[in-house]
Amino acid sequence: MVYGGKERLIGLDILLRQFKEVMLSVLPITFLVLILNFSIIPIENEMLIRFIIGALLVIFGLGFFLFGANIGITAIGSLMGETIAKSNKASITAILGFILGFFITIAEPDLQILANQVNIASGGIVPNSLILIVVSIGVGIMVSFGLLRILYGKPLNKLLTITYFIIFILGLNVSEEFLAISVDASGATTGAMTTPFILALGYGTSKLKGGKTSEEDSFGMVGIASAGPILAIMIMSIIMKLSDIQGEVEAFTVNTGIITPYLRIFPHILKESIVTLLPLLILFLIFNKLRFKLNKKHTHTILKGLLYTYIGLTLFLVGVNAGFMEVGRVMGEKIALYHPILLPIIGFLLGMVVVLAEPAVYVLTTQVEEVTSGYIKRKVILAALSIGIAFAVSLSMLRIMIPSLKLWHFLLPGFGIAAFLSYKVPSIFVGIAYDSGGVASGPMTATFVLAFAQGAATAIPTANVLVDGFGVIAMVAMTPLLAIQILGLMFKLKANKEGH
Repeated sequence: MVYGGKERLIGLDILLRQFKEVMLSVLPITFLVLILNFSIIPIENEMLIRFIIGALLVIFGLGFFLFGANIGITAIGSLMGETIAKSNKASITAILGFILGFFITIAEPDLQILANQVNIASGGIVPNSLILIVVSIGVGIMVSFGLLRILYGKPLNKLLTITYFIIFILGLNVSEEFLAISVDASGATTGAMTTPFILALGYGTSKLKGGKTSEEDSFGMVGIASAGPILAIMIMSIIMKLSDIQGEVEAFTVNTGIITPYLRIFPHILKESIVTLLPLLILFLIFNKLRFKLNKKHTHTILKGLLYTYIGLTLFLVGVNAGFMEVGRVMGEKIALYHPILLPIIGFLLGMVVVLAEPAVYVLTTQVEEVTSGYIKRKVILAALSIGIAFAVSLSMLRIMIPSLKLWHFLLPGFGIAAFLSYKVPSIFVGIAYDSGGVASGPMTATFVLAFAQGAATAIPTANVLVDGFGVIAMVAMTPLLAIQILGLMFKLKANKEGH
């Protein structure tokens, strides 16, 4: 009985430590908005109070989510990864990889938001359900490839080079709108739900397989999985001959009242979070009955983790959607109208702080530090990601301001240089870089940054709200590939210098 009490105290201590870390991550973006409000772009008091309430909900939500993900989602992913590695059969690995990738993706909240935006943007030509199914199939196939790569010890950089070469060829035949949508779909699928699970799946498989490359093999799964949606959406748009999209971005309505918007969105998010976690819960219960056969204590811990994840995800999404999104839109619009010259600078600052509040970034950076036994510090990865995403948002603002600048002007050289660097840096950094590209473009980016970009594009007459709005997530997904691999190059040079 005393032991149980000790265990609860340890759990409480971890939860409080998680809240402290999350607070330090969410406060920078909160302070940035407050500074802008009291200096150059004042916003209505009601909206400001809603934003502060939203910030508090994001802090509590993120704290509960990460605590729950650690004892629930990560544990399930590792167990399933070990089960796949034990089978050691290509057919079982491929089938299980596809099933797990498909079901974990179809319920991703970010993907639901994107599917709805694409449906509106295409004037109803592309239904929500089609986007959900096509993208989930893409992720399922690539998760299968990722697991087979770990099982057979194939190099990650070669698989990614082949994949992105195919994407490049397809990209030449895809309309500008669908180029942006396909890369945005890649960012949307690697959100708060899928990232911890896919990371743990890769870690579990590589750990049981063992060998010299097990440490570096545990990374790269998210990067491989996030290439699936790009391929799937591009192929879909070519088959359906979608080139001239006629439609509008979802109309922006300003909320009234302080609590009303929260009360209005809460039941919807509550239901959405259940739909998000249900496939994972069902998969766990089936696998536990047939393969894991965990004792009651272990089973209860994982189920408790899923409950914390559910509470956290709900609070986080309510805070982001009811408190953060409209502030991003209004600020983007007002800066573009009254201080357009400041757009790239504020975009840079925004990109630098917004990544700190992404739930999946926390999961990845913590795993990097654990797997490398502290050799690669999470603070170093966070700093590299902050700088990379700061440039991504800043360049996106320039693209909105300058009509001749196109999305592919950045994406093509960006992915090309990333592929070249993958042959020059230590293998572990290749995996971390491509995983980071996926995790950086999570719910905070898909709401606050996207809303900020769409607000700016609305105010600038030469900008296309649809094309420029969608492209910002694509930019955020691409720059970490360069930032983390450049960091890897620095690590390599430092190691060579110390060796001499």
